[in-house]
Amino acid sequence: MKIAIVIDTWLPEVNGVVTTMHQIVEELKAAGHDPHVLSTEGFLSIPCPGYTSIRLALFPQLKVNRILDEMQPDAIHISTEGPLGLAARRYCLKHRLNFTTCYHTKFPEYIRARAPIPLSVSYAWVRRFHNSASRVMVSTPSLRAELEARGFRNLVHWGKGVDTQLFRPRPKEHLEDKRPIFMYMGRVAVEKNIEAFLSLELPGTQYVVGDGPDLEMLKRRYPAKFTGFLRGEPLAAMLAIADVFVFPSRTDTFGLVLLEAMAAGVPVAAFPVTGPKDVVIQGVTGFCDENLRQAALACLELDGDKCREYALRYSWKNAAEEFLRNMVPARRAPDKAEDALASA
Repeated sequence: MKIAIVIDTWLPEVNGVVTTMHQIVEELKAAGHDPHVLSTEGFLSIPCPGYTSIRLALFPQLKVNRILDEMQPDAIHISTEGPLGLAARRYCLKHRLNFTTCYHTKFPEYIRARAPIPLSVSYAWVRRFHNSASRVMVSTPSLRAELEARGFRNLVHWGKGVDTQLFRPRPKEHLEDKRPIFMYMGRVAVEKNIEAFLSLELPGTQYVVGDGPDLEMLKRRYPAKFTGFLRGEPLAAMLAIADVFVFPSRTDTFGLVLLEAMAAGVPVAAFPVTGPKDVVIQGVTGFCDENLRQAALACLELDGDKCREYALRYSWKNAAEEFLRNMVPARRAPDKAEDALASA
């Protein structure tokens, strides 16, 4: 199957959306399919405000039209709601093509964290974007319920995976820093609510692994250890030294890092919100509690082997197979009225 995957952020950018779709593309290729990624590469682009590492395509419509005309894909998946996603959606609606989308990111909440725009306004726009899709993929039952309550339609489940070979338990390296090690890993930005973690009174040492627009500000305010950007083996090795992974975000739809931490044998402390409450097994792989300090301390008593066992249930191969089951043919079968017109 030839599948067009339209995405506004792509390698070498590192985030949950890119990680997910890159893994899916590789699994699709391994299964004999023909995925084509339509990203900002080759488009005139500008840095995204607040995230200069992400490029946004400028006036992409004509080029998107030409690419999709030439490609003639069997299925079209629009992964993000940025300029490319909007252009691909417009193309599909004009040509009466089916397409799927995925609700990766709570953009209304991200926008609200930066500007006083009512959630109702942002959700109206995002809902309109997705409701024209044949299927909208969501990662957890709680996210599905939340979006249904906001008027989203055609919602289907699509699970995620984790690289359990890269993210695995490793010997806890000797550190000069006092244990226990409480660690956050991910983008360092306001919507991740990292200050809720750094402001906790915890024993041992707090680590922040990652980069982003709030990094320098947090460095000035808190005496935690900041490693900056890591990827691949250095990232996985750093994660494995943690005693507890603390995930303070209230705006994620899933949180791939939760599975990565569990695969490394590290229990997770989080708030009981969409994403964590679907992934964390309370009292087994972590704790979800409005008292984040209490959750983090309770995690010290958990068995890392149980975390690893749970993460092994998730694979990118299974995620790619479910992604394929959610695909719909781009070309719509003509209805009877159209048949009658064609034969008249």
